[in-house]
Amino acid sequence: MKRLTANQVKLGFIGLGNMGSRIAERLLDHGYQLEVYDLDPAKAKNIAARGGAVAKNIVELARTADVVLSCLTNDEAVRSVYTGVDGVFAGARPGTVVLEMSTIPPETSRELHRLGARVGIDVLDVAISGSTPAVEQGTLTLLAGGNPDLFAAAEPIFQAIARQYFLLGGPGSGTAMKLVVNTLLGVGMQAIAEGVALGEKIGLDRGCLLEVLSRTAVVAPAHIGKLARVAINDYSPQFPLRLMNKDFELILRAAAKEHIPMPATEAAFNVNSQELAGGDDEDFSAVLRRMEEEVTGATNQGPVWTPVEPAKKAG
Repeated sequence: MKRLTANQVKLGFIGLGNMGSRIAERLLDHGYQLEVYDLDPAKAKNIAARGGAVAKNIVELARTADVVLSCLTNDEAVRSVYTGVDGVFAGARPGTVVLEMSTIPPETSRELHRLGARVGIDVLDVAISGSTPAVEQGTLTLLAGGNPDLFAAAEPIFQAIARQYFLLGGPGSGTAMKLVVNTLLGVGMQAIAEGVALGEKIGLDRGCLLEVLSRTAVVAPAHIGKLARVAINDYSPQFPLRLMNKDFELILRAAAKEHIPMPATEAAFNVNSQELAGGDDEDFSAVLRRMEEEVTGATNQGPVWTPVEPAKKAG
């Protein structure tokens, strides 16, 4: 299989949200010929200004692309983009490659692999670990599942957007690993929020507390940047609460299907959901502020989270 270099292939990119738009820009910066599509035409303006083409619809994009990439909000959006009557699989030529980068259930990734194979399209699930600053800096981690030959061929594309990339196994392995990673991301943030709230309540200076925490080995690199922004009460979304909430739901659904208890994850999900109910489009680190408000009495209205029934077992 030929390497997917900028002088060999034309790319099509679907989904220009916070992550997708930045990935598309990096691909342009690395010399790739790129055509994009988003339901909101306004999101494509910046790509057009940088020399990218804008497709009128998905079929138009799929017909001319050698490689189709997508970064979409949820499972429903992915299914619509690929399996609909006007979707990628309806328009793409046999031999087209798909690099699907959304956070979706592993079973959906495996379904895309199967459906793509029927029409001669090779699919790789390539889940993304990292937030918007990591995209801009080209330091994402990519988690892939599928054909090893395709993974090797796609390395030039990966190098344009990521610092490291891993093949975890067969179809669905990339998205499965993403659920594991985001379990630690979400539960870890909740643990930090509780630790900070405790420290403040028992007399520690907030600034010193956050500074020292950021220098300890117990805080993961993904959370260190959050502490710096929390210190100035900046909760603007790099990884929005609503997306962390969606990922928690995917994680707990997968756990229920496999009969795996996840009490810490359920508790973190509850706090995330309570904060999301406030309606603001904030970063998932806002759970730290919620815990601070709870212990200082700023929102002293009972428990910060309401216990829910454990995830139901499948069957």
